[in-house]
Amino acid sequence: MLTMLVRGLPRSMTQPLLEQLFASHGRVFDLQMSRDLFSGECKGFAQLKMEGHQARAAIAALNGSEQQGSHIRVSLDDGKRRGGRR
Repeated sequence: MLTMLVRGLPRSMTQPLLEQLFASHGRVFDLQMSRDLFSGECKGFAQLKMEGHQARAAIAALNGSEQQGSHIRVSLDDGKRRGGRR
């Protein structure tokens, strides 16, 4: 199981749409999308878990692709903590 990071998502992206986008490359086991607390809009970031070969296929197909007017970046999570509070 691999964890992928998705950055650059448009504010209009919804969790079902994102899951559908990645599901075309395999089964999505977990999806967590960051949303604004007040508006509920996407904050541009998500994490997904997929099987290894399916995750790599999704990265190859979707990294740099345009989704609702935004170019998204998809990569494997290297496990390093990024910003925020501890």
